[in-house]
Amino acid sequence: MKKNCLSVKKTLLFLGIIFCFTTSSAVAQMRFGLRAGGTIDPEQFHFGVHAITDPLFENFTFRPNLEVGVSRFVTVATNFEFAYAFPIEKKPFSLYVGAGPALIVAADSDDANAGGGINFLFGLEHDNGFMGEMKIGVIDSPGVKFTVGFTF
Repeated sequence: MKKNCLSVKKTLLFLGIIFCFTTSSAVAQMRFGLRAGGTIDPEQFHFGVHAITDPLFENFTFRPNLEVGVSRFVTVATNFEFAYAFPIEKKPFSLYVGAGPALIVAADSDDANAGGGINFLFGLEHDNGFMGEMKIGVIDSPGVKFTVGFTF
C-alpha cells in the first residue's frame, strides 16, 4: 500500500511540474472544453476537460485532456495526445486521428495504482465546437472510450 501511494504521489508531482512549466503564451493559443462518455474495460462513466492548441503545423494539434472515470472505483487519466485533422470540403466538419501517451491512476477504497498507457483516437468535430471521439487504449489505458464534448 505504501509503495502504491508513493507512486501516486510521484505521478501527481510530475503533473504539477508539467502544469507549472506551461507558459502563458502557450495557454493563450489554446481552446478549452468539456467532455463526457462511457468506457469499456473498465465499465465506467467518464467526464473531464480538454484543451486544443492552435495548429503546431498544418492541421496538427496537441490535445491534452484529463478524464475521471467512476464506477466501483475511480480512474484518473491524464492524456497527452496529438491529432491530425482532415477537413471535409464545403462542410463544417473535420475528421481527426491521433495518438499519445497517458498517465493512469486507479483507486478504490483499499488501494491506489499508477501506470502508463498509449491511446489511439479517431474523432469528428464541428466548427461550432461539438465533437465525438473514440479511443482505443493499450497497456494500462482503458480499453475503449466513447466521448462527446464541446470546445469553447
